[in-house]
Amino acid sequence: MEFGSGSGGDHDGSDPHRRKKRYHRHTAHQIQRLEAMFKECPHPDEKQRLQLSRELGLAPRQIKFWFQNRRTQMKAQHERADNSALRAENDKIRCENIAIREALKNVICPSCGGPPVTEDSYFDEQKLRMENAQLKEELDRVSSIAAKYIGRPISQLPPVQPIHIASLDLTMGSFGGQGLGGPSLDLDLLPGSSSTMPSLPYQQIVLSDMDKSLMTDIASNAMEELLRLLQTNEPLWIKSSTDGRDVLDLDSYERMFPRANGHLKNPNVRIESSRECGVVIMNGLALVDMFMDSNKWVELFPTIVSMSKTIEVISSGMLGGHSGSLQLMYEELQVLSPLVLTREFYILRYCQQIEQGLWAIVNVSYDFPQFASQCRTHRFPSGCLIQDMPNGYSKVTWVEHVEIEDRTPIHRIYRDLIHSGLAFGAKRWLATLQRMCERIACLLVSATSTRDLGGVIPSPEGKRSMMKLAQRMVNNFCTSVSTSNSHRWTTLSGLNEIVVRVTLHKSTDPGQPNGVVLNAATSFWIPISPQNVFDFFKDERTRSQWDVLSNGNAVQEVAHIANGSHSGNCVSVLRALNTSQNNMLILQESCIDNSGALVVYCPVELPAINVAMSGEDPSYIPLLPSGFTILPDGLLDQGGDGASTSSNVHANIGRSSGSLITVAFQILVSSLPSAKLNLESVNTVNNLIGTTVQQIKAALNCPSS
Repeated sequence: MEFGSGSGGDHDGSDPHRRKKRYHRHTAHQIQRLEAMFKECPHPDEKQRLQLSRELGLAPRQIKFWFQNRRTQMKAQHERADNSALRAENDKIRCENIAIREALKNVICPSCGGPPVTEDSYFDEQKLRMENAQLKEELDRVSSIAAKYIGRPISQLPPVQPIHIASLDLTMGSFGGQGLGGPSLDLDLLPGSSSTMPSLPYQQIVLSDMDKSLMTDIASNAMEELLRLLQTNEPLWIKSSTDGRDVLDLDSYERMFPRANGHLKNPNVRIESSRECGVVIMNGLALVDMFMDSNKWVELFPTIVSMSKTIEVISSGMLGGHSGSLQLMYEELQVLSPLVLTREFYILRYCQQIEQGLWAIVNVSYDFPQFASQCRTHRFPSGCLIQDMPNGYSKVTWVEHVEIEDRTPIHRIYRDLIHSGLAFGAKRWLATLQRMCERIACLLVSATSTRDLGGVIPSPEGKRSMMKLAQRMVNNFCTSVSTSNSHRWTTLSGLNEIVVRVTLHKSTDPGQPNGVVLNAATSFWIPISPQNVFDFFKDERTRSQWDVLSNGNAVQEVAHIANGSHSGNCVSVLRALNTSQNNMLILQESCIDNSGALVVYCPVELPAINVAMSGEDPSYIPLLPSGFTILPDGLLDQGGDGASTSSNVHANIGRSSGSLITVAFQILVSSLPSAKLNLESVNTVNNLIGTTVQQIKAALNCPSS
């Protein structure tokens, strides 16, 4: 800005040097006057600016701009000074932290004499839990080897030092509808059991050479029977009169496969049989590898298999492959409801490569006299035929053939589903396999799309990390609802005759909050098709109608990852609107196939979500999921209101007249290793589930009872 050019300036051009000297003297006077005025009043009003204009011979506009520029300069100077002070303070704190760290390296704990806890104790604790789980697996393996060579399990050897490695289950007294009288519930630790892996019904089995020879013969005969079941149609297989599925004609079966023990002669047992064929988006060798690995088997079928453990490998595959591999396994199969008991089997799993690109895997029961359960089950030769296709897919034909004697009555709302064979039949196995293989294919695809990521997840690694986190959440949820041996459910009386069942366990696993966790669940029937119920839960616009924890607040989807051909199969990150909890997001996975649907969700803190989205290992992020399972009721709709409105209607769920819904919550009731569960906590979760069920029924216009 040019000063000294106002109306009072000197225009004598006879002496340029004198004029220049006078100009600078005049300009210095103007600046001094303006600086003095700025110190008194940085924001002069219009009257003051006009007075300065007349006094200094400057235009009012010049005066205005000078003050604006001067204020900007002063602000920048103050900010630079503040930044310098903050940097100095930051350097001072950093030096102090370095000195403290160096001092801590030499600190000795007065209690144990060990080194101090590192600065990130939470993640160190999670790593220790994972190491403990790995040590437990190693202990089991060593115990198996010891039992093999010394004739008894390692647990029966003289103890060296008692070490409790596995996490501990919790048992609880009777309460709720069965004698709720005391002010609190004592949680007693049960030594020797694990919350991650249910214990087998009895100790490790020791097999003799004669046992192994007998098992090899049984597996070979079972494979022959399975191949005939897969390749024969009528009269062995007939179409069901209700839904057109393939079911065995028992008379033809008895004539073709006569049995001396007469399993089918017992009038108190019933037979479930089914056969299904479909295309799977995975090659045959990869499928065989997953089927013959008990851990991968559970991960592939988390909604069906609650537990699978290889007890002993009777024979390994030829030339390092799986063909000829024979394993003795223990397995528990489930329907995701506390009302349905798991089915327990000791099975022989035998794999054989028929020809190039064609595999067969058979499962057949191997009964032990000392093994008994509430639901006596025997698996006749069942399994699948896997045929490679030119496009990298596989054609899978699945057969299920089981004999059941229910020693306790089936709950009335699940009776039709189970008696129809849909609950554990071939259609459910194949539908789950197809959906999970689509999910694996999406996980392996490195390319990303704008629709999937929405610009929030920055990389394919972030996408895979989020999908792994969501899969662990679903697996955790399925385990929490299971009626496996490791869960002891107790019944409460809920609102409006809603029966709530609860169980407790002590969580010490990596990736779960450390403490006592209360699992609560209830199952109920509504006359709405599963597809429409799934659409209701999946729609973020209707979430406030059932999510009692959202306090009526709407949610917004901020990230979306498709993991299947159905639009409902996806992983979502949701953000609650109009809430003060801006640091908390909701991770949700929803999936649907023609056997049922699942919606699982879990609150996750924003920093943890950022860790997963950046592609880092999400194994240590703690999850405590809740959610819903949706199953067809086993009755076909006769043209009523239960028909689905979805454009992608599946065979079973689209034609079902109603839905069986299980609502399940997990709540951390204590972070202490030993605690008492107050009645207030029980009543809270009881009312929470009861209110949720009532809101769901009200939103879907269903009767309340």
